[in-house]
Amino acid sequence: MTSTPEVAPVTTTPPPGTGPGTSDRDASDLSELGYDQQLHRSLGKFASFAAGFSFVSILTTIFQLFGLGFGFGGPAFFWTWPIVYAGQFLVALCFAEIAARYPISGAIYQWSRRMGGEVVGWFGGWFMMIAQVVTAAAAAIALQVVLPSIWLGFQIVGDDPTLTTTSGAANAVLLGSILVVIVTAINCVGVRWMSRVNSIGVVCELVGVVAVILALFTHAQRGPDVVFETGVPGQQPGYIWAFIVSGLMAAYVMVGFGSAGELAEETRDPRRVAPRTIRMALTVSAIGGGLMLLGTLMAAPTLDEQLATGGLPYVLDSVLGSFWGKVLLADVAVAIFICTLAITTACSRLMFSMARDGRLPFSAQLSHVNSRTGTPIVPSILIGLLCIGILLVNIGNSAIFATLASVCIILIYLAYLAVTGPMLYRRFQGWPHAGGVDAGGRKLFSLGRFGIVVNALAVLYGALMVINLAWPRAEVFDPSGEMPILRWAGPICIVATVLVGIACYPRGKEHPRPVDTARA
Repeated sequence: MTSTPEVAPVTTTPPPGTGPGTSDRDASDLSELGYDQQLHRSLGKFASFAAGFSFVSILTTIFQLFGLGFGFGGPAFFWTWPIVYAGQFLVALCFAEIAARYPISGAIYQWSRRMGGEVVGWFGGWFMMIAQVVTAAAAAIALQVVLPSIWLGFQIVGDDPTLTTTSGAANAVLLGSILVVIVTAINCVGVRWMSRVNSIGVVCELVGVVAVILALFTHAQRGPDVVFETGVPGQQPGYIWAFIVSGLMAAYVMVGFGSAGELAEETRDPRRVAPRTIRMALTVSAIGGGLMLLGTLMAAPTLDEQLATGGLPYVLDSVLGSFWGKVLLADVAVAIFICTLAITTACSRLMFSMARDGRLPFSAQLSHVNSRTGTPIVPSILIGLLCIGILLVNIGNSAIFATLASVCIILIYLAYLAVTGPMLYRRFQGWPHAGGVDAGGRKLFSLGRFGIVVNALAVLYGALMVINLAWPRAEVFDPSGEMPILRWAGPICIVATVLVGIACYPRGKEHPRPVDTARA
């Protein structure tokens, strides 16, 4: 059977301001790719940027994970941050190029299937969807680290807020579940409300990041040369291995910048907006996060075990005192809120996109779009329920929950490879083809003659990062030594996800919108 190729349309539609409205052009553009405009297209440039920035959420993730990097690599772990950024920026460049040509919801799924075919595309979407659900739960549980520190009244269950205790774990699940319910309700109301809440939250987070950086740099106790100190890890032979492990912190943080692509069908002029905001979300996060790391190392009262265990909260409390420290904690709570909102929103669009193609069980229900809100409500509710289910694992065993939260990042990197790997192969076949212009006749973002080099380096980086993330390390996955099997959590997680994916794969069902990967 000959499949119909889907290529970027080349039209003579007048540029903005001289012809039909942008929404009409975007809807017509989408129909050329085989889909009707069902979602409400109302997002602008800042909202698109906010989707990616809030997914990365440096205020949330650095607040949680600073101790991980410093504990393994000492102050010199700072250099893992620009290294990981450089690698992820290569991936972001590849994403920007393909986002300009396929501005469709369910970005990872849609991009990987157009580059690698239906099987690759399905598993790319499957990996990303599972990872996003677990990541959303991990973000929501971070409220327990913040809210009881602001006001003890948030400790509703028991009186010990420590996340690893029985009462702390139970209260974390309660707070996290409430947060998931709220963000699910916002997603059901419509993308306009989601965008408003997310944009306001991102502004608050940006203000918070600037405030944290200023507070840290104005209370510095040592110079920026602190980043050349290896600390205690450097007193042992083989510091390079400690440095590599410390890079996991940056690897955990700098993901999700491609969320602008997930919301492409709800973004105005997505062929131009999404490529920019994908790169901008990662770069702004990298600059802000790098300054926060440097400021923390310069302002920390000590560079010892207390910093490794206390992390950024310990430093802020020492620098700002109780009142202003709590104000910044409140801003961190806002960052956690919008981070959870952004992840669940992106996941719902991915699930909708796969269901619209009939690639998931109960696809008819999951692909239904509410005509009033313009959003896929059933995926939003299902994702919320799955997040709460994963949160409940923390009550039974916080070590297992922490391990799940770590290994799900491996699935994100595998999903990225499902795009960049086939894309590199396609480049040797001549992709992207000439004539890459948008509906207004403007050239699309392209890597040009640097495409193969950038793409090859992105694939190499992604493969090395998957190995680093999945490497069986007891100190990462089983620090207490009580469950040795957890050190193999990475490989086990990958195998289990693949096996379940094979069981769920829609065998025998012809794709309603087949693509010709040789000509896409």
